[in-house]
Amino acid sequence: MPGGGVTLAGPMSLDRIEAPVTVKAYLLCAFAAFGGIFFGYDSGYINGVTGSTVFIKLIQGPTAVSLSSSNNSLITSILSAGTFFGALIAGDVADWYGRRPTIIAGCVIYIIGCVLQAASSGLALIVVGRLIAGVGVGFVSAIIILYMSEICPRKVRGSLVSGYQFCITLGILLASCVTYATEHRTDTGSYRIPISIQFAWGLILGIGLYLLPESPRYFVKKERVDDARAVLARLRGQPEDSDYITYELAEIVANSEYERKMIPDSGFLFSWLHCFSGSLWEGSSNVRRTILGTSLQMMQQWTGVNFIFYFSTPFLESTGAISNSFLISLIFTLVNVLSTPISFWTIERIGRRPLLIWGAFGMLICQFLVAIIGVTVGFNKTHVNAAGATVANNIPAVNAQIAFIAIYIFFFASTWGPGAWVVIGEIFPLPIRSRGVALSTASNWLWNTIIAVITPYMVNTDAGNLRSSVFFIWGSLCTCAFIYAYFLVPETKGLTLEQVDRMLEESTPRTSAGWVPKTTYSEYPREKEDIEHSSV
Repeated sequence: MPGGGVTLAGPMSLDRIEAPVTVKAYLLCAFAAFGGIFFGYDSGYINGVTGSTVFIKLIQGPTAVSLSSSNNSLITSILSAGTFFGALIAGDVADWYGRRPTIIAGCVIYIIGCVLQAASSGLALIVVGRLIAGVGVGFVSAIIILYMSEICPRKVRGSLVSGYQFCITLGILLASCVTYATEHRTDTGSYRIPISIQFAWGLILGIGLYLLPESPRYFVKKERVDDARAVLARLRGQPEDSDYITYELAEIVANSEYERKMIPDSGFLFSWLHCFSGSLWEGSSNVRRTILGTSLQMMQQWTGVNFIFYFSTPFLESTGAISNSFLISLIFTLVNVLSTPISFWTIERIGRRPLLIWGAFGMLICQFLVAIIGVTVGFNKTHVNAAGATVANNIPAVNAQIAFIAIYIFFFASTWGPGAWVVIGEIFPLPIRSRGVALSTASNWLWNTIIAVITPYMVNTDAGNLRSSVFFIWGSLCTCAFIYAYFLVPETKGLTLEQVDRMLEESTPRTSAGWVPKTTYSEYPREKEDIEHSSV
């Protein structure tokens, strides 16, 4: 292989495939999780801005008291539309130019979108700015997961990638704090300040990524093994001639050679088609992996979490039972932030699969309870008081609903929030990894867009006005996620990315937790070149 060879003096120990985790290595990998701030802040600030009186009058006219369903839907969803296309494009850019330059390019695009939004004085420019910023977020959200999965040590990969979700929740929290602080402003600062703060996230991540190394697996893919050895040594905090570096690099190279024989590089179009090759009945086939990644992200959106963070302010106001809906929204965000770090421990201790199964079960219970309480004695039962205001008949019942929504957020934040991102970064073989992760991330944003578009029509008073009944929909979809996780999600805890490939070949989702690696790709017999891979 050009760029330097990788040889082993003897059989490789499975325990020595990877170096012990050092503080420096941990911090290098952890910084990349900052990219979640993009996703979270953009998702969170729009909830407050669309409730701003100044912004409403700017978009709808001087006499308006709320955004129309169509404008609310457009402003909220257009960012997700941009991220969908950005994520798809980013997969190819990451293969051509590298993971790190692609993320930096996403930061630049994001900053341009932020400037346009801050300069807006009407609907057109805010929409264009959010669309462009969305493309940048798509670049970052797709490739940051790929980058982190490829550079993180296997023993803490789940925890570190979960840090991406934690940064998403921090972004939402920061957005809630900023919009809460500016909600009573009577000038354009009520929406320009929340928008302008986004500029800082692009600068911090772009400059930080410039100082971090490229993915060693990208260099191996490009047959630049000497470069891969150098960055791997930096990431693991070991000298380049360390046995740990030699063994880990040998395994990456051997896996890359094996996968290249099974999935040959055959041009742009066929590279995309490889993502859908193989049999639906083979668990390790590329099409099964692609379906798993895209459907996992679809299910994450189906849980209904973005309903809370996109539309909780206008929804809670519509019930007439909440005196300060911004404060309740802020409390939901705090629950989200404080619950996510639990996954840092559980995702490596308990595993990905149990977390997703029981997380979905907890969410469906909470969603159905919110719906049942709401349609019987809660949100849906209101009257007009002497002052002409709409108020709830049963305030304690409304408080119970709010409590169950908070518990639901706890289940999401500690399970499906980080878990879905961790799994999609682990299941794809190197030749299609960038495109597979890009497709999975694009699926997240596609469903994010669909939900953002249709939700106002389901809950706004001038449209569906479902009120608490909307939680029956989210509860039913969480039930689908529970069944899906039990039958289709494999356990990838404690395995290198190369071992995940072998596990998918030799087990099923329900038996994957008991799978133990017995050999390495470096020891895989060379005479087995005629093996037919499931993806061919």
